[in-house]
Amino acid sequence: MAGAFLAGLLAAGVTLLIPPGEGNPPAGPSSFTPAAPARASAGDNDSATPGGGGRSPLLAIVVDDLGYDPVRDAEWLAFPEKITASVLPFGPSSRTIAASARSKGFAVILHVPMEPERPSIDSTEPFRLRRGMTAGEMEEAFTRMALDVPTATGASNHMGSAFTSDAAAMDAFAALLKGKGFFFVDSVTVAGSLGTEAAARAGVPALRRDVFLDDDPRPEEMRRRWKRAIAAAKEHGGAVLICHSRRETLAALLGMLPDLRREGIRAVTVEELLARAPKR
Repeated sequence: MAGAFLAGLLAAGVTLLIPPGEGNPPAGPSSFTPAAPARASAGDNDSATPGGGGRSPLLAIVVDDLGYDPVRDAEWLAFPEKITASVLPFGPSSRTIAASARSKGFAVILHVPMEPERPSIDSTEPFRLRRGMTAGEMEEAFTRMALDVPTATGASNHMGSAFTSDAAAMDAFAALLKGKGFFFVDSVTVAGSLGTEAAARAGVPALRRDVFLDDDPRPEEMRRRWKRAIAAAKEHGGAVLICHSRRETLAALLGMLPDLRREGIRAVTVEELLARAPKR
């Protein structure tokens, strides 16, 4: 038992590395670009806002890479607005952070490690989904991950520039999501990601990332990208902002949150954002 505890602490110290090209390519069209202007439904109490179809713009903040640093993970539980906890499987705090986040009213999604274009070694390397897996191999790997984060109701991709741009691999993965009843958040780690297209073919609700906050952790750059996320939310009615679970990111977000109230934007979970997304 003591050995298992020590192994957990050692695992917590493993740095999760994102190889070049896995971070922040252009996200492409927003998931919230409507085919026609939306109309507020009767009884909608949100205030009118340009681009939001008569309702307040929404911003979903997705916090990636939770599950491998118990102390740092716990600090995100005090976040004063709704977030979506994107939890990597098989970490020393994966189950506890997922359960605690759900109890706080946050959304929980499974952050599924996937094959990148360039070689990269991190703690998720042994159990990544890869191109060329048989349907049975992929199902077995995905099922094990989902069982390790049992409070998850959706999934996103960790890395995956090679996997998400492969049509056959993504169609097989989307079928697994459909069988599990999961939605999908495409992290868009490569401009040619086919995540939302594969999800649509499988009948899986899906959103694309609009802005990645902290690939460049300089405060001025995070502020610039934060403003871009706010602009996207106001233009399209909703936006997805993804960030890493770093302490400097948490500090930066806490300092920028007052902007949401000033701009009339509500922080929501991905599940709430999906409920607002235009039907295609």
